[in-house]
Amino acid sequence: MELREIKEQTKQAVTEVLAAARLKKGDLFVIGCSSSEVIGEKIGTHSSVETAEAIYEGAQEVLKPAGIYLAAQCCEHLNRALVVERACCERFGLEQVNAVPQPNHAGGAFATVAYQKMDDAVTVESLDAKAGAGIDIGGTLIGMHIHPVVVPLRISLKRIGEAGIICARRRPKYVGGQRAVYDQSLM
Repeated sequence: MELREIKEQTKQAVTEVLAAARLKKGDLFVIGCSSSEVIGEKIGTHSSVETAEAIYEGAQEVLKPAGIYLAAQCCEHLNRALVVERACCERFGLEQVNAVPQPNHAGGAFATVAYQKMDDAVTVESLDAKAGAGIDIGGTLIGMHIHPVVVPLRISLKRIGEAGIICARRRPKYVGGQRAVYDQSLM
């Protein structure tokens, strides 16, 4: 698959998730990405910086104009830490940690690309479940970063490249039991 096609698939997926999640300026969007899975290999075995760049660029072409922060999840070797812009770290009161992602050692290609391309990138240990939505590309397990309650989303795409994707958004918790009436626009 061509990098141009991977970039376009990413743009489409992010656009559809944003529409379904109804995020607003200043919100946080998390992406976990196995570039290995995108190119048809087993997660963690064939990091591809070029593939990660296509995904990063496709996502940011949608997120940046909307004023939505991207959090790029690192791999399990960095305990799924995340790369964010310093402004995002400060806005959400996140704790910066000292780790620089590497494509083949710890962090993965996508987090490495984000660290290199973001304006004033920092690594944080956790988002403290503050993301409003996200995309898991290739089975990277992002649910812990999305504010409860996490709701799976079906979009028109099932894959980016060869990797299966799972999209999710948050919704406010239901309270009040059977007598409660809920705001349908928040569901």
